[in-house]
Amino acid sequence: MNTDIKKGLTDAQVQMLREKHGKNQTTEKNRSVFLHALKDVVTEPLFILLVFAALIYFLSGEIQEGIIMIASLFFVAGISLYQENRSRNAVETLKKLAAPQATVIRNGQQQIIPSEELVPGDILLLEDGNSIPADGIIRESHDFSVNESILTGESLSVDKNASDTNNLIFQGTLVVGGACVAEVTATADQTALGKIGKTMQSVEESKTPLQLQIKRFVQYMVGFGIIAFITVWTLNYLSTRNLLDSLLSGLTIAMSVLPEEIPVAFSTFMALGAYHLYKKKVIARSPHTVETLGAATVICSDKTGTITENAMQLAVIYDYRKEQTYNYTEGTPPFNEVLEYAMWASEITPFDNMEKAIHAWYEKSSPQDVRQAFHPVREYPLGGKPPIMTHAFQDDKGNSVIACKGSVEGVLQQTSLSAEERSRIQQVAASYAAKGYRILAVAKSVHDIHQLPDSQHALSFELLGLIGFYDPPKENIREVLQDFYRAGIEVKMITGDYAETAMAIAGQIQLHNNSVAVTGNEVMTMDEKSLQQTVKTCNVFARMFPEAKMKVIQALKTNGEVVAMTGDGVNDGPALKAAHIGIAMGLRGSETAKKAASLIIMDDDLGHMVNAVALGRRIYENLKKAIQYIISIHIPIILIVTIPLLLSWTFTDIFTPIHVIFLELIMGPTCSIIFEREPIEADSMQKKPRKMTTTFFSLRELSISIIQGLVITAACLGIGYVYLQKGYDQPHVRTIIYATLLFSNLFLTLANRSFRYSIFTTLRYKNNLLPIVLALSVAVLLASLYVPPVRNLFDFSPISGQEVALSLGIAFAAVMWVEIYKYIKYQISDRK
Repeated sequence: MNTDIKKGLTDAQVQMLREKHGKNQTTEKNRSVFLHALKDVVTEPLFILLVFAALIYFLSGEIQEGIIMIASLFFVAGISLYQENRSRNAVETLKKLAAPQATVIRNGQQQIIPSEELVPGDILLLEDGNSIPADGIIRESHDFSVNESILTGESLSVDKNASDTNNLIFQGTLVVGGACVAEVTATADQTALGKIGKTMQSVEESKTPLQLQIKRFVQYMVGFGIIAFITVWTLNYLSTRNLLDSLLSGLTIAMSVLPEEIPVAFSTFMALGAYHLYKKKVIARSPHTVETLGAATVICSDKTGTITENAMQLAVIYDYRKEQTYNYTEGTPPFNEVLEYAMWASEITPFDNMEKAIHAWYEKSSPQDVRQAFHPVREYPLGGKPPIMTHAFQDDKGNSVIACKGSVEGVLQQTSLSAEERSRIQQVAASYAAKGYRILAVAKSVHDIHQLPDSQHALSFELLGLIGFYDPPKENIREVLQDFYRAGIEVKMITGDYAETAMAIAGQIQLHNNSVAVTGNEVMTMDEKSLQQTVKTCNVFARMFPEAKMKVIQALKTNGEVVAMTGDGVNDGPALKAAHIGIAMGLRGSETAKKAASLIIMDDDLGHMVNAVALGRRIYENLKKAIQYIISIHIPIILIVTIPLLLSWTFTDIFTPIHVIFLELIMGPTCSIIFEREPIEADSMQKKPRKMTTTFFSLRELSISIIQGLVITAACLGIGYVYLQKGYDQPHVRTIIYATLLFSNLFLTLANRSFRYSIFTTLRYKNNLLPIVLALSVAVLLASLYVPPVRNLFDFSPISGQEVALSLGIAFAAVMWVEIYKYIKYQISDRK
């Protein structure tokens, strides 16, 4: 379309082109989200059991009970679909927030839009770190290079520019250097990537350890339920010779065994946890990241922009030839050649804060601004190890400039200075670095501008001097570090800066063990065992590059640490992927870093990670409470159904499927709604992180829950047996057992809010849904006892207020003994 790169498309043109070409997203197989969720619901074991129970009731002529089962089917399906929809909406919201964005020119204004809104003809602005969102043609470029390995398989970057025949860019490729202005030529399925059918989203997400633990536990319980169903069905049939009643008894035990609340609770906790993270300015790209957060033991943070302000103020210039130092923190030093050549070695339109500072001081102090008189001849992008960059310019009179800037070591390698002179320069650089300055070397070349080599490393340079920038630490960073330390989390600084600079900043922010630094080259020369010992004590890593970062991350993981890694650059991608928790910066992070990360901090404030860790710990604690509650309340249901049959009581069918399903309808909201809303335990952020290998389902973890369940069982069957011995009929015995179990459930909900703090403490916790759910549970119980149609449905008998009080008292004793256990275990031991 040859769109004007200054004005871009108009809104009317964008609308017309979108109607013609559609959105910039690949065509996917259409699938109804609702039908997919409905399929998951109807294949759940509990749903299938309810269908069989309803069918048996209808075949037995018990129409009312059958209708109740059908109503329960819809109720269970409705709850599951509601929870699924709630979780899905939270995840979809986060996906939209984490979706790639593009910078375009429209209506003469620069705008940031979702990449899917691009249309052919859009003027697209790209810079280092961007993932190219559509095919296009370069209209203007500066040191622009692209990695096209996703299309070509070639790992080396390709230089591109507007005047070259190689001026096309392709969707899915990665900008690894420089910047460009391009016009979009193809979107969606019409791109080169779309035509060959590749996608950036093809990686299948693996299951987390906790997901696998829950899946195995549910599978075991389903297997146990099948065995229990067959056993109870057989025993009942042998004693009664009634096939349908025996099937109902078998279904009752199977329904009581299935812990279908656990997978629902897990997915709900994770999805809503991810949404709560967003409220704290942290975007989780996957809800299951929440599971890992609370277990983080080490945070590896870069320095610039995470620990520091990323302000990069020009602080000092050292003129090597004049042996003179210019202090830029006070007044306006005179114009000098080091500043001039530092400007020429920067981008014409700078996007880096250091280069912006250089241009600003050039404009302020230069006696004559000649930038418009020179045009670029050759731009060598940042490269090498250590890296440097070189720009060549010429004016209409034939005057030329070849300027270089970069790491001190990298520039010195290209000069003819003696070893003694290089050592002296290194000492000057180290003295500035010790003040926390970031130091670059500046040089010039007198090479023939008409015969420039293919590589800047073939040029010979004359050193002009050093230029230093100061990036002050963020105001809140000391308190953030102290919060991490109190939570048992170590912090390590991993930076590409000088060791002296890194240690100076580390000292200012009171990072532990800040007097020793290990460099990237030293990391690469260490064997695995030596590095594993080094990373235990060293917290400052300087002059780091991607391979060294990866090696440090792997060493920490080998030591058993759960590693969180922050990063923002293109080269941070592999380390972010390798860490257990990759954290990208939302404001300054490259698209590559954001795609590789599992978390994105929206405003680049590391302090939000303290809140994120706290949320991760809260969600894990509450999920643990919910699962312990489910185990505790399922045990009495199972045993109340089973024990009378095994002991040949006069009445063996205390509970029927109707009783069990109503208990399930009470337990489900309790674990998924009440416990999800519980606040964090008071001491949670003063404890060491849990081990990733910790499981909810070990005997040690579940022992107290099993004991709770057994005591409740004894209380319910005990009072039932007393009433049985007194000659009460089956409905009366059933009623008193049911009432005792319902009251026990209420007290269990209150007692299990904390296994450390007493109920007098937890009653002060804010949880607005708790009284609502408890009130509904009490209403259901009272209705089943005193509303005749409901009472008849449950086959209950009226019981007196004295009997209700008896059930209440027995339930209280059956549950609240755990308060004495908590007092002995924690309160007394804490005093000792």
